[in-house]
Amino acid sequence: MTASAFTPIPAIVTKGSPLIFAFHGTGGDEHQFAGLVPQLWPGAGLVAPRGQVSEHGANRYFRRTGEGVYDMADLALRRDKMIAFVRSHLTPGVPAYAFGYSNGANILAAMTLTAPDLFDRVALLHPLIPWDPAPQPGLAGVRVLITGGTRDPIAPLSGTETLAHYYAAQGAHVQKTIHAGGHEIRPEEITTLKTAFED
Repeated sequence: MTASAFTPIPAIVTKGSPLIFAFHGTGGDEHQFAGLVPQLWPGAGLVAPRGQVSEHGANRYFRRTGEGVYDMADLALRRDKMIAFVRSHLTPGVPAYAFGYSNGANILAAMTLTAPDLFDRVALLHPLIPWDPAPQPGLAGVRVLITGGTRDPIAPLSGTETLAHYYAAQGAHVQKTIHAGGHEIRPEEITTLKTAFED
């Protein structure tokens, strides 16, 4: 599989605006956030790659063997291919921001742990990183938003807090938004996401 195989939405950026990469959740595709991005950031470009793994017909970015049990070799392979895909869409002088939801947040987090220079700002919506990441000093100064739910059965709050502490320990500028619900994206997350990519 080559970097061109991800079925992206073409990026059209208004001068002075960022290029935004959006990573869908399990079962989504490149259209999941295609309507949201221009509403939140008019003029921003959008690149929204579709995950290449099918789990009983649901699109994902990497394989797993159970809920929260990842095929780490497959994750590493697909992480590296996605990093190459992202780099092929970057333009010098254009800020690159990225957000992902659930499985999309997980592949995005994995990318930041390997290529911390890839994005200027990152938002992880309901991530689940069930391993202890190695130190990554390259994350110093990167702006990271992490969101979650206190009753999230898929991405438990304890894991969300642990991940936030990890990024902070690397020197990243971490912001959190935690709501009282589960794995769903709530309006307060969208509001925080919008401002995190604007101010």
